[in-house]
Amino acid sequence: MLTENAARRVAWIAERQRKPAILRLAVDGGGCAGFTYKFELADDQQSDDAVTETDGVKLVVDPASLELVKG
Repeated sequence: MLTENAARRVAWIAERQRKPAILRLAVDGGGCAGFTYKFELADDQQSDDAVTETDGVKLVVDPASLELVKG
């Protein structure tokens, strides 16, 4: 879930980039703590994504990324 401040910032960035207010979080194995995290604006959400919404901004995470963090 995003905080209200984070949602406002994502909405602001999405508006300027003329993209939907959808922030995708992806997790890959590797990095210092065992994971690397990638945030990017997405054009749409996938049917199997986990989705939360804050003030009209969606945060989406794919199932493989969720499994990595659940470990």
